Amino acid sequence: MSSKKLFSVGAAFGIVLLIGGAAGFLLALRWQDEGTARSADKLSHAFRLVEKNYVEAVDSERVVERGIEGMLDELDPHSAYISAAKMKQVRESFNAEFEGIGISYEFARGPDGRDTIAVLSVLSGGPSEEVGLLPGDRIVEVADSSAIGFTSAEVQKSLKGPKGSEVTVTVRRPGTPEQLDFTIERDEIPLTTLSAAYMVDDSTGYIKVNRFARTTYREFTEALSKLKGKGMERLMLDLRNNTGGYMSQAVRLADAFLRDSEEIVVQKSRHDRYDDQYEAESGGGWEQQPLMVLVDQQSASASEIVAGALQDHDRALLVGRRTFGKGLVQKQFELPDESVVRLTIARYYTPTGRLIQTDYAGGDQQDYLEEKRNRFEYDATHTVSEIIARAPDSLVYRTKHGRRVLGGGGILPDVLVAPDTSATFVQAVRSRNVPEHFARQWIDTHREARTRWEGRRKAFFRTFEVDSEMYDDFLAMAQERGLRLASSSRPSGGPDSARVFSQRQAQAHRAYLSTRIKGRIARRLFGQSALYPVINDVDPLFQEARRHWPRARRLARVGPGAGDVLGRMQPTTPSNEQAAGGALDPRP
Repeated sequence: MSSKKLFSVGAAFGIVLLIGGAAGFLLALRWQDEGTARSADKLSHAFRLVEKNYVEAVDSERVVERGIEGMLDELDPHSAYISAAKMKQVRESFNAEFEGIGISYEFARGPDGRDTIAVLSVLSGGPSEEVGLLPGDRIVEVADSSAIGFTSAEVQKSLKGPKGSEVTVTVRRPGTPEQLDFTIERDEIPLTTLSAAYMVDDSTGYIKVNRFARTTYREFTEALSKLKGKGMERLMLDLRNNTGGYMSQAVRLADAFLRDSEEIVVQKSRHDRYDDQYEAESGGGWEQQPLMVLVDQQSASASEIVAGALQDHDRALLVGRRTFGKGLVQKQFELPDESVVRLTIARYYTPTGRLIQTDYAGGDQQDYLEEKRNRFEYDATHTVSEIIARAPDSLVYRTKHGRRVLGGGGILPDVLVAPDTSATFVQAVRSRNVPEHFARQWIDTHREARTRWEGRRKAFFRTFEVDSEMYDDFLAMAQERGLRLASSSRPSGGPDSARVFSQRQAQAHRAYLSTRIKGRIARRLFGQSALYPVINDVDPLFQEARRHWPRARRLARVGPGAGDVLGRMQPTTPSNEQAAGGALDPRP
């Protein structure tokens, strides 16, 4: 018996205890379904026996929560119980704002081996910038109590608070001998959902959306307008690693690219009240220009709504990897203690009728994820045309102008870009997060860099280089973090040889890794949006996508009777690369 089955025994306990007491709840059930009422009564009776007779004291609240979790585990992989404490963080993420001091942070290992809060960036115009807090500062005390060794939850609890309240932090600033105290007045802090928006070249715009929250469409239209003002003629929309969010925001974003009355997504349920259909309205702002959408295996739910609609209408060229395959819509039901049951109420379908949800009939979470890993490996060794040719006819659909597309789980892009599993040195370095750690250390020991590059972002992009000495320091840090470099040109053998790399391997990837180092430094100097203009220059998927603008232009010119043009567009062979939030129905 799986662990999820074990917890299902307590399911009704949670319902009975959290919804107004057993008697009233069971009475209500008898009015509707006597069979369900008998099951709930049985579980309620069992819980009372446990409370009265178990050998140790019972944590009723925890048993209730585990019971609810077990019940929802039996339904589908995405229905979930969220505690009141966790729900506060979820609301902040989807509302795209919170009340706090306006920093992003990371944990840096201190001299004593314990984690220290390291300021990664300071919100421009925010309360921390106002008092002089800087990126790189280590917060060692909060309200006169040590913050060394804080967990992420403790950081959130101590630094967030009501607007107008104050908190005093003590920081250790690299290069400054004495500790510094700052009293910060908390304020409303916006959470942006666009990671980057910039011009790749004179005619190509790039926008990366990291999630779909309340402000996403507004942020997107503002970015789109600015890029158009800079001469953008074609757009690259990056939805990689975007695990979803509000369906309404995904629908509005897709609407920006589609013509009036074109269908975006259909929502179907066994309950008529949850059935719905969403169509585009006129005046979207980017309905005819060339469009490319980047997706990967972490693009899910709301991202798949956008990708599926644009592919079905032959509106955009999709490049990357098959998406996650989450085609379920959740609605949040609040319980009396402000915890939430996030329950699947419907499935969504693309305009051609494709169900994007992958199969979860087995019910086991591990099996569900294993199937996705197997599909990812399968895609890495096949072309788009091969995958579609081998699929059952029932899973092959036709787009608006006759292209064949695949259903049955996720969105298969028009151009597959497979990962390169041969670049083991790069994988080893990135898995240990060495570029990030090195960038932090470099900034700490080169404090003058902030003054030198302040206000000179474009000059940094153009002229900053990781020289040989700097790259050697980077390799030294990689070795400190567990990688071993052989002195000869070939790695040595032995039982630990998987972690031993040659100098030749290290130098072969110097250009790639140096650019990633530069990107991490740029982020610390100029903020998150400075990362992507740098690292996209060596991002194989991004670079592969740029080769396919002629296909994207042909899609943009599509009109009635243009099916023959699209029919000549053959999928390309996968290129090599070095290398789950949900769609929420926000209605009450």
